Amino acid sequence: MDGIIELYGKTTDRTKEKFKQSLSSELQVKDKMDQSEYDDEWLVKMEETIRYLDNILRSPNRFIINEEEIVKIELARRITVDSIKHLSKNTNLIQEIDPKTGEVKPSKILNINKEETFNTYENRFIYTLINHMKMYIERKKQEELVEQSFSSLKELKYQGKGKIDNERVEISVHLTGKIESDQKKGDKGTLAERITKVEEQIRDLCSSEVYRSIAKLHVAMVTSPIKKTNLILKNVNFQYALTLWNYLQTHMEPSVKKDHSNKDYKDQGKLKDMMDESFLLNCLIMDTLHKKEVTEEEKENLQARVVSQSINQLMNISDQLSLDEVMKLIGKEYVKVKYKKVVDTSEIEKIYKKAMSEYIDKTDHLKVKKNEDDEKNTE
Repeated sequence: MDGIIELYGKTTDRTKEKFKQSLSSELQVKDKMDQSEYDDEWLVKMEETIRYLDNILRSPNRFIINEEEIVKIELARRITVDSIKHLSKNTNLIQEIDPKTGEVKPSKILNINKEETFNTYENRFIYTLINHMKMYIERKKQEELVEQSFSSLKELKYQGKGKIDNERVEISVHLTGKIESDQKKGDKGTLAERITKVEEQIRDLCSSEVYRSIAKLHVAMVTSPIKKTNLILKNVNFQYALTLWNYLQTHMEPSVKKDHSNKDYKDQGKLKDMMDESFLLNCLIMDTLHKKEVTEEEKENLQARVVSQSINQLMNISDQLSLDEVMKLIGKEYVKVKYKKVVDTSEIEKIYKKAMSEYIDKTDHLKVKKNEDDEKNTE
């Protein structure tokens, strides 16, 4: 990488500009993308909540119902204190009283049947939630079940002609890039497998005694907002059930999301500019084939010859320059050249000629003054 940067840095602005002026290029771009994504959040929430629903149905909330009924004495199943109290208040139900023993024989009596029922608000809430889950799944099954996938195809076709120095150059580049994601089976299986498993778990919930008991009663399903009873607020199992209820009520949008794009165009912007720069760089790399690598010894000899010739030229103009003056003159121009980012050969020549011109003007002034002094001495 450093070699490429150095190679590009040594190239003059003039060479780059001439190449740019001679350049004729075209860049064809194709960019195709397909993305499919399925939001399985609803399924995850069901998978997480089912075990809490199972906990509720295994230890359901019960309610004791007292059914009071006045029946004939022979049909009474159980005589309780409440039955005696009722009879004392309703003497018309007494058939006869034995005056000797004081035994009372009623014709009818209050019969109280105590019965446990699952018909509580909390149980009806769970019953309704399970039914909502079944309907929600059926609606989701009508949508397309797609696993998450992503594919991308990028293609660049670049054609260019130009001229680097005196050499005509051409380039043809065809680049392609592909991405195809693997639709691997997750730890929990495919979407279809996961949905099937959840449906099986829901069927198990529906076979519970609580669910079947409430289904037989044909009770009305609960509706939002859910009553915040103590059990629903404080019981962890019911808290998960309530979270799922709220989610199903508010997330009715489709779960499938697809994104597709297909671009095919001729680029005239930054991308083409970069390909043009790459073309120039490739030309510079190719140009190094005919360039002999200079050894360190050859570099030193060449530098020595250049310095010697420069000093000889200066001394031929005037042999009166001191070493400090020569160093100062060369150092001044060295600084200008050294710290310029890219210096063209013509610019170096211009600086050198300017320095020589200034020096010649200075020496001519010295020669004129010397001649005048010689003439005075002659007189």
